Amino acid sequence: MNYALTELDRESRMGGLGTENSDREVRTISIADFTHRFEEIADQLWSAATDIGFFQVVDHGIDMAEVNQAFTMAEAFFALPAEVKQQYPLKKGTNAGWEYKSQVRPSVGTADEKESYQYTRPRMSELWPSEEEITGFRSTIEAFERKCWSIAMDLLSCFAVRLGVDRDFFTRAHDPESPNYQSTLRLLHYYPFPEDMLGVDGVWRAGAHTDFDALTLLFQRAGQGGLQVLPGAEAQGQAWTPVEPADDVITCNIGDMLMRWSDDLLPSNFHRVRAPRAGEYQGPRYSIAFFAQANTDAMIDSPKGKYPSITAGDYLTQRVTANAL
Repeated sequence: MNYALTELDRESRMGGLGTENSDREVRTISIADFTHRFEEIADQLWSAATDIGFFQVVDHGIDMAEVNQAFTMAEAFFALPAEVKQQYPLKKGTNAGWEYKSQVRPSVGTADEKESYQYTRPRMSELWPSEEEITGFRSTIEAFERKCWSIAMDLLSCFAVRLGVDRDFFTRAHDPESPNYQSTLRLLHYYPFPEDMLGVDGVWRAGAHTDFDALTLLFQRAGQGGLQVLPGAEAQGQAWTPVEPADDVITCNIGDMLMRWSDDLLPSNFHRVRAPRAGEYQGPRYSIAFFAQANTDAMIDSPKGKYPSITAGDYLTQRVTANAL
């Protein structure tokens, strides 16, 4: 538990407003022709990830029509009456179902101004809205999750080779056919901001945090900004860098699992979604995140023994439990 509590202590110090640094580069990397350009892409990903833990990928192979359809389904779900969404509640410890303002970040101590719906493949019994409620929702979300998984495994294969393990190492650890699969697709809806909430201290769409997973893929909508990242080397000064959203870009970041798997060579750095300011877009913000979380029975072994070995299931439980303290 000591490692989890150390991470919790780090997060608890990240609640300040800080400053902004727009000059820092979050690199954009094309993954077109992935098979033939594997070594080149692996070099670019490793350089970006070891630098600030964040990068963006383009030419990723998901057609914009599919991305738009996934967002259409997300908007349709969140537009359902609360009494309908309440039929599909987030079940504790499952990362499956709908939650409303339930995520409290240790960095700020207040609930994020959002709602979300989690799809974790083996855990969805009785959690799907009906076809009458949203036609095509389940088939769209299942297909989109599989596309995200495929991209995440390609990216993780690059890190695997650079870490000295075989190319399919992380693919085996994220086997979607296993009942122990725990990767999650998360639909997110951040609420519009009324004028009287602008500039109010302690109000965040998502307080500063790191992700518990191995790798996160984030889809954003153009014009719906707010995401900011903080490289670890500059965390003390808290100079946050905005990540401008674009429809055809996937923003990626290293998570805590992969940082541990790499003996901290790949940093899992803080990020947050700040509230709108006067003069900025104050309407709803939608995003879709895929969290590549290793199967519950996958062993996270520290290559040089920096951390004790632990299953991904126990690790995730440990981190969630620490955050609830």
